Amino acid sequence: MSSAESGFHRRALFAGAAVLRATPKGRHPSNWPDPEPYGLADTRLDLWPRDDNSLVLPLQLRPRDEELGRVWIRDFYVNCFRVHGRPLYVATGTSRVPGLDAAEPWNDGIFVWTARSIEGPWHLADTTGIRPGAERGKVWSPEFTDENKPGRTVVAPWQEYWHDDRFGKRGNVWAPEIHRFRDTWYIVACMGNRAHKVGSFLLVSDGGVEGPYRLIEGNLDKPFGDALPDAPYIDPGARFHIDGSMYCEGDDAWLVLHNDLYAKFRDDMEDIVPTTGLPAFQQRPYTPEPYLEGAYVFRYGGEYYLVQTAWDWTSVNADGTARHAYTKGGQDRTQFQYDAVVAVSDRFEGPYSERWTAGVGTGHDNIFEDHHGGLWSTFFRNPNAGYWSDPSRIGDSAVPGVVRLEWTGPQGDRLLVRRRH
Repeated sequence: MSSAESGFHRRALFAGAAVLRATPKGRHPSNWPDPEPYGLADTRLDLWPRDDNSLVLPLQLRPRDEELGRVWIRDFYVNCFRVHGRPLYVATGTSRVPGLDAAEPWNDGIFVWTARSIEGPWHLADTTGIRPGAERGKVWSPEFTDENKPGRTVVAPWQEYWHDDRFGKRGNVWAPEIHRFRDTWYIVACMGNRAHKVGSFLLVSDGGVEGPYRLIEGNLDKPFGDALPDAPYIDPGARFHIDGSMYCEGDDAWLVLHNDLYAKFRDDMEDIVPTTGLPAFQQRPYTPEPYLEGAYVFRYGGEYYLVQTAWDWTSVNADGTARHAYTKGGQDRTQFQYDAVVAVSDRFEGPYSERWTAGVGTGHDNIFEDHHGGLWSTFFRNPNAGYWSDPSRIGDSAVPGVVRLEWTGPQGDRLLVRRRH
């Protein structure tokens, strides 16, 4: 999302720049030398979210959150839009149901929170006018099949719950994002590994950010793009590309897919063009290229930033020191942190620069501007593996976190977690 799409102008953007850097006026922080060779992870503590550069947002609790005392969330997403002349912050992410430790094998849909400032107060979206008596803030769920009507599908058959002898109830939705394009609210999300079909889809609201939402025509039968050959837990041909995102610029919008793919939406936003055989971003891959997740494009300072997520795997060098690298797992390697890696280009499709570590443990994030022009990234502290899965830390994982970013200027062209200067 560029500053034009969020409703903020360059004057507002630079008005907040002093908040993001501790260098003299008119100057920018410098880039650090990259670890060599290409593909090593930068683990310096300056790139971690810290007490002085980040916060966990006080999202309004649902009944399921009261025992923990905060919202448990993965794939946390925040954005800021100007609506009717006022800033509106929106937040969402992957949720879990009471009684389960994770967001699978099933969960119950997408929740949305809103606020007028990043500090809050954060309230669940008011869905009471759409579903009186139902749980507040839930804007879409596989439960909503009774809302399907001729010519208006809310839940497609491939998104419905189902059962099997091994897992019981199955069907989960992951990684939702909220976008506002041409004064209309959209949610791009993905059915997870336990669904009938696994992949990304788009919802469009007939009203406000609270909905009601319906499924677009291009997803009535399947997720976006082509089926993939690998299909763990599901039938062959039922796995598509996950972690869908949306990039808007002017009057055009694009779908961004894991892993590396993109497509332009039709003008009516009911499908993508092409629908199969999607083009890929031009990138400089690691050797070997690891499994990447959570692709997201953000425009800033006239450049395009391709944000992706890679696990930092640790191993031992010949001299006994630790080696941190974005590589594939192996018997001699251990997952450490779920990092955000970023590359920059002057064109949406690329070619993109070499990637750099933008934030340690900030993977599956999105970058956004606040209404003062300050730059932020989300994070959630992945509880599935690595640093935050340790029993001593897992109680502080799966949080709705945001961390300030800094820009190294038109010469450095990097977005990084705000470092100590």
